Amino acid sequence: MRVGVFDSGVGGLSVVKSLLEYKLFNEIIYLGDTARVPYGTKDKNTIIRYSLEALEFFKNFDIDMMITACNSVSAYAIEELRQNALFDIVGVIEPGVRALINRVDNKNAKILIIATKATILSKKYQTYLHKQGYTNTISKATPLFVPLVEEGIFEGKILEETMRYYFHDICEPDICIMGCTHFPLIKKELQKFYPNTLFIHSGEAIVEYLEDKFSLTGDFSKTDLKLFATENPDYLKQVAKNWLTHN
Repeated sequence: MRVGVFDSGVGGLSVVKSLLEYKLFNEIIYLGDTARVPYGTKDKNTIIRYSLEALEFFKNFDIDMMITACNSVSAYAIEELRQNALFDIVGVIEPGVRALINRVDNKNAKILIIATKATILSKKYQTYLHKQGYTNTISKATPLFVPLVEEGIFEGKILEETMRYYFHDICEPDICIMGCTHFPLIKKELQKFYPNTLFIHSGEAIVEYLEDKFSLTGDFSKTDLKLFATENPDYLKQVAKNWLTHN
């Protein structure tokens, strides 16, 4: 079974990492639109256009499913993608919310949603959570995390100062939804800032979702990974080598 994973840059590797660990597919084809990252600063129509262009790329492969690892794409372009594809299209927002529901019974739990500006403005996470009775939510756009991750900055003073800048007035939440697939690459540092918080990210959530909705069982003993980027593919391959192997 072959899956395509699409992200605006390197962040979707956090989803790939989980797919590799659980052996749900025998082949993963990854496309990072590194020439136009980040998507979270762009308008809805642009995000849809870029997403449909990515879909055309994946039509060159005999894939069974496409995962939009980018939350901004999942927020704005998922329906357009489904209308133009002959295979299943899976986003990351609904799986993230379902993962929270499966872990948190307390409807009054304090939930912090961090994501790009586009994802926060879409209010997709907030809407899904409120429909399930979770109303104690705080939404915070944290767009600077994306270029830091793209630059390979996963720790250190710059990242620490950025977290202080964003979170200085936010008391430690019970749960934090990392609403961008770039953010799990800095999870260790986020956990240091909020040591008692439960962090939920799309990589872990997508596996639960796929196993439940599509009855995938992880039967494959080996998964081949093919990496493509719209710019600087060697950098994407280097990040994949470092992060998928050593973290």
